[in-house]
Amino acid sequence: MSNAEVQRVETGSSEQLSGMPQGEKKTGYAQELKRTLTFKDLVTFGLITMLPIAPTQVYATASIESYGMAPLVYLVGVIAMVFTALSYSAMSREFPIAGSAYSYVQRGMNPHVGFLTGWVIIMDYLIIPGMLIAFSNLWLSAVLPGVPSLLIIVLFAAIITFVNVKGISLTKGASYLFLFCQLSLIAIFIICGIKFVLMDGHGMGSLSLEPFYQPGKIDLGFIATAASIAVLGFIGFDSISTLSEETKNPTRTVGPSVVASLVLIGLLFLGQSYTASLAHPDYNNLDPGMGYFDIIREVGGDALYYAFIIVGVVSVGIANALTVQSAISRVIFSMSRDKLLPLSGFLSKVHPKYQTPANATIFVGLTSIVVALFLSLDFLAKLVNFGAMTTYMLLNLAVITYFFIRKKQRGLKGIIRYLIFPLIGFGVVAFIWSGFDPMTYYIGFTWLFIGIVFGAIKSKGYKEVPPVLGEV
Repeated sequence: MSNAEVQRVETGSSEQLSGMPQGEKKTGYAQELKRTLTFKDLVTFGLITMLPIAPTQVYATASIESYGMAPLVYLVGVIAMVFTALSYSAMSREFPIAGSAYSYVQRGMNPHVGFLTGWVIIMDYLIIPGMLIAFSNLWLSAVLPGVPSLLIIVLFAAIITFVNVKGISLTKGASYLFLFCQLSLIAIFIICGIKFVLMDGHGMGSLSLEPFYQPGKIDLGFIATAASIAVLGFIGFDSISTLSEETKNPTRTVGPSVVASLVLIGLLFLGQSYTASLAHPDYNNLDPGMGYFDIIREVGGDALYYAFIIVGVVSVGIANALTVQSAISRVIFSMSRDKLLPLSGFLSKVHPKYQTPANATIFVGLTSIVVALFLSLDFLAKLVNFGAMTTYMLLNLAVITYFFIRKKQRGLKGIIRYLIFPLIGFGVVAFIWSGFDPMTYYIGFTWLFIGIVFGAIKSKGYKEVPPVLGEV
């Protein structure tokens, strides 16, 4: 790399910094994406990605596994994941670019480890939109058995791809709409549940601490199991960091929004699970798949029951898939402009009118159709779990490497913020990662091996790095 190129990377030309907010860090990339998002927009994006009504899917299983203490499970999950959220917050302030953990590990630890992180993220997020569409197709087929699955899958994929290609502003508007619908239903459920318990005298008949604490049933093993169940329910908070290049003042906005969305979704999960626990304390007779819906029908009748199912189908298949597709398309765009993926020239193109990574978005949309049609939900869940937990571990290590070792931030604040907290985050995630079944490891390491081989070819034996990085 020439001295001129190095200087360009370090200082950034006026053309590259076009559209960069005053006072923001220079990234070395041209500002191609449109900056429109605010703190409120990012929090909404994070909430939709984690899905406020997610307890409909996992509450019954969580309650059975935790002896009826599902609210405690969610509380443990929030506490466990906040350390990793703080790591994302720290790195997003330092590197306000679209690649999320790919870019953070690439620049904070090592370019080649960063590539493998991005490769793992692709395994994780690339398949989630298709998995979500498959879930919605499964639920909708039960209500409308005559509608062909192919039609439902293609329709859902087309809708989310169209919205994402048109622009982040349209995605933002759709997110607000779906968030309002979900929060409204949650509020109605909690109100009906309180009436059902406190006024009608059903369920526990009064407020109780049993959903949070039952003597003799809580120990380290219980906490470990609870964390394993809950943490997987919070996957997606990190997607906010993929929008850094479309955010106003990203160094001051992205990090706080990551933490805020995690805390808010935890409160929503706590409120719903606590209400459900009070309304139906006998967790042993819950159906693992439909138990939460049964409680909804118990406290709110058929109207609320069907409203939750309809909103659930649309929220998962469109709203949730919409934000995840938006996130992974930006990771693919970021890796492609570094020329690290096949068809990088095509995937790194930005739509001239909408200023979105349109080609990467369309690629994700087409992949979602294939995933939803041909891969099993169990197989997809294993890929998602391995990819997310591996990414979180590497991100926490990148924080320690960059801030504590390279930048030598070793005062009391630095030790706590850049060593102890990320170590806790790494330890929690590593524990959960260690509990996967053998098939999850087989699938995950196979994908990782493919990435190692491809990365070696692309970097000529891991000797070359993306030009924008210079000699890292």
